[in-house]
Amino acid sequence: MTPFEDTTKIYRIVKYSLLVFTLAFFVLAGSRAVSSTVSASGSAKKLPIYCVDTEEKKVALSFDAAWGNEDTADILEILKKHNVRVTFFMTGEWVRKFPEDVKAIAAAGHDLANHSENHKQMSQLSAEQCRTEIQKAHDRVKELTGVDMTLFRPPYGDYNNTLVRTVNDMGYHCIQWDVDSLDWKDYGADSIINTVINHRHLGNGSIILMHNGAKYTPEALEAVILGLREKGYTLVPISELIYTENYKMDHEGRQHLKEGASGTPSVTPPVPQFPAAQPGEERLRIFSAFLSASSHLSF
Repeated sequence: MTPFEDTTKIYRIVKYSLLVFTLAFFVLAGSRAVSSTVSASGSAKKLPIYCVDTEEKKVALSFDAAWGNEDTADILEILKKHNVRVTFFMTGEWVRKFPEDVKAIAAAGHDLANHSENHKQMSQLSAEQCRTEIQKAHDRVKELTGVDMTLFRPPYGDYNNTLVRTVNDMGYHCIQWDVDSLDWKDYGADSIINTVINHRHLGNGSIILMHNGAKYTPEALEAVILGLREKGYTLVPISELIYTENYKMDHEGRQHLKEGASGTPSVTPPVPQFPAAQPGEERLRIFSAFLSASSHLSF
């Protein structure tokens, strides 16, 4: 064999080895890409309901009740005066301390809703601990009023996938808000009114957060109700605002009715969804690209 032939043979071996290495690299990369996609999909962030996509000009007022009851009677009186029904999210401990208030809320036709037993940071709890916190409060209200609650709001608005999944598994809907009155900051009645009425997120399907026990809430409540009505909104409890089935959630936590389902149609056009490539399809695509590239090489 001549030196030239020997050099040519070595060149072909090196070139072939590089090609095989390239193929192995792309197949491995494709496999990892598919695995990453599946993993990301499997751990997608689960969201509570922040608001509802609806053409109807309606919003929901909600009150978290976890501490005192000094203003409960005043709030109920104002709501009665204006024929407004709302949703009260109550901790089990609040229910234990103020059973007559719970009965009064129920008698007035408001939603009774769950705010956990002890107002803990639910994202720090296991699924079983979350279930216990929700079930204890549920049982208290059931025993006191006969009502099976179906709405849950996490204390502090703190949640993770474990909590949302547990809430749903228990037959509850996990509820947040898209309009925070900031009444808990005690800035004054005018601040509460202005924050709600002129909130940048206020719109059809909004859920408004207020608090039983906040210093200026009773003083601001009537003006908030009148201001919302002046803007053309009908006030309903959350149970009459949200979809309980045949819905999907977008990345902002907005509930949308599924296309073709009964109820208020979505005002947002659907985003086309394309099926992800399966692992076998992805490897075939990579191998085809490899063959195409190798066809331009000679040995």
